[in-house]
Amino acid sequence: MDENVLPSKLLTTLYQAADTLRGHDFIHIFSHNDADGVSAAGILACTLQRLGKEYQVTLVPILNDNVFSEMLESLGDCIIMTDIGASYIDKLETVGRDVIVLDHHRSDLNSEKVVYANPHLYGIDGMTSGCGATLAFLLSVTIDENNWDLSQLAFAGIAGDRQHIDGLKGLNSAIIGEAEAKGYVTMIEGSLIPVGPLSNSLFVTTDPYIRGVSGNVPAVQDLLKEARIGNDKAFKDLTEEERYRLSSLIAIKLLRQGVSLRTLNETARTRYVLKDWNMDAEGLADILNSCGRTDQGGVGIGMCLGDEQCTELALQGNRESKNRVIESMVGLDKRGLSAMEHIQFFDNMEKGFTGTLCGIAMQFIGDPEKPTIGIGSVDEIAKVSSRATWYLLDKGLDLSIAMKEAAESVGGSGGGHKIASGGSFPKDQESTFLMNLDAIVGKQLSGAR
Repeated sequence: MDENVLPSKLLTTLYQAADTLRGHDFIHIFSHNDADGVSAAGILACTLQRLGKEYQVTLVPILNDNVFSEMLESLGDCIIMTDIGASYIDKLETVGRDVIVLDHHRSDLNSEKVVYANPHLYGIDGMTSGCGATLAFLLSVTIDENNWDLSQLAFAGIAGDRQHIDGLKGLNSAIIGEAEAKGYVTMIEGSLIPVGPLSNSLFVTTDPYIRGVSGNVPAVQDLLKEARIGNDKAFKDLTEEERYRLSSLIAIKLLRQGVSLRTLNETARTRYVLKDWNMDAEGLADILNSCGRTDQGGVGIGMCLGDEQCTELALQGNRESKNRVIESMVGLDKRGLSAMEHIQFFDNMEKGFTGTLCGIAMQFIGDPEKPTIGIGSVDEIAKVSSRATWYLLDKGLDLSIAMKEAAESVGGSGGGHKIASGGSFPKDQESTFLMNLDAIVGKQLSGAR
């Protein structure tokens, strides 16, 4: 590992965290339930199991007072948090036991009582250059250098948080060299063509989401016929000429639906193939994200631990999730997004996948001049996700601040990253939340703040 890009203060914190874990017999892991959070928790579960420690894993969609109360009742004599915790550092000082936090979300808080590692503390952007799984892996190899095989799970977290889109940076770049040298991760050239058997992968693809093709069996067959490719072929079977024909046709369709050149380039990004998983990092991220988002987090952790039954359940669940996502996305595309002056939004008609749909809509069907907001309002407490583009960030947008302020203005909470944030608020406050958020975003984009 290239320790030249690892700040000395981070290394000191990792050694302190390693010593803390070694000193306890039972550790309770709390983590976010997205791909990064499940990957991070999986890395720690594997690490603690190899150490012979007892542990429990709890995955949560958001860190709030209810989760904090659960922590206070935890049986563990040590708590470690991954991909969450930055906004609760001050409260975590009061739990009366050893606490370790490995988070990458921006926060102004720090602590001398909590063992706390966050890229932002070292001048590193936690949105692009180090995620929860990155920090969990760095702790794992600090504990035992033989844990380098877990770098594969780290790359699932990196891919899940899309930190590989423009190339690896910061803490992530410290991992790839040795992971490649040890044969655990291999970089390959990307493509607009989704991996796997084409008749199925083109049907369920949302990255890219190809209007009129994704979710449409006859249109998939017509596209393959136009590219002179058989329905039984997989991506790996294609000749260079076949790849060129199919990717060119996909590019033309995406440009016609208004997708930017930058998004096309991001979609055709470098892929990271994982030796022991027979898939790339994005594929594993999709599976773990599906587990977490469908309340099957235990299955995802079991898969990380190598349990065959959990792996089969996770693969089946992912297939079902992909079908539900593409069905929901086609429906959203037909309904369209609702536009306000500075934002665009949609109400998710069913529980789950709001953040996923939000990201797809922002990249492939939305107005690139406005951030996309997705609201899941099937419960009394509405869950909200938001996504932007680098173009909007360059214009001054900061969704982490906008979502926090708008949610708090109606009695909720929110936060995250500049480009992707979330939150929650009382369902009956949706209209007020949207009006307040629209005003905040407008001020940001006009340079008024």
